[in-house]
Amino acid sequence: MSPSWLVIGLGNPGPRYDGTRHNVGVDVITELCRRAGEKLSSARGQRAELARTRIGSAGLGAPAANAQAVTLMRSRTYMNESGIAVRKVADFAGITPDHLIVIHDEIDLDPGRLRLKSGGGDNGHNGLKSIRAHLHTGDFIRVRVGVGRPPGRQDPADWVLARVPAKQRADMDVQVALAADAVETIITHGLTAAQNRFNS
Repeated sequence: MSPSWLVIGLGNPGPRYDGTRHNVGVDVITELCRRAGEKLSSARGQRAELARTRIGSAGLGAPAANAQAVTLMRSRTYMNESGIAVRKVADFAGITPDHLIVIHDEIDLDPGRLRLKSGGGDNGHNGLKSIRAHLHTGDFIRVRVGVGRPPGRQDPADWVLARVPAKQRADMDVQVALAADAVETIITHGLTAAQNRFNS
């Protein structure tokens, strides 16, 4: 039996943060749920919203002999406490760090670029910092979605917490779809194949 996967999109809860750069990971989870025909629902005692599906050669949610179980996750904690929810869900589902995929915004990548990697530091990202602290390891897979640095002297925190302007939303939606493709490829074909296809 193939091991299960846990895929979390980092972000902050509540409508105030919908559509912000910092919540692009949540946007990717929303897209994966749409493809799978599933909806996130609250998980009692786990401080998270989850959707369970399977993915194989026929895609998300489609029956296939080689399909692997996947839990899609949005934390109900704020970004800097993401590790609390990830640890609870991972422990409950028996997920090991090598089968955890974390999707997050990355200011050191230009908009439109993706970078997939396993392991590494947190690069100042509070969501990653919390997950590393609660799992006691950084050896999980990251899907880094480029949002770029702010122009001029604007505070990076204000930049990532701002909504993506309407004129840039279509481009961001393309990037979200590519990140969702990358997650599917990691699970079905492995990280190296996904890196070769999506790293830019």
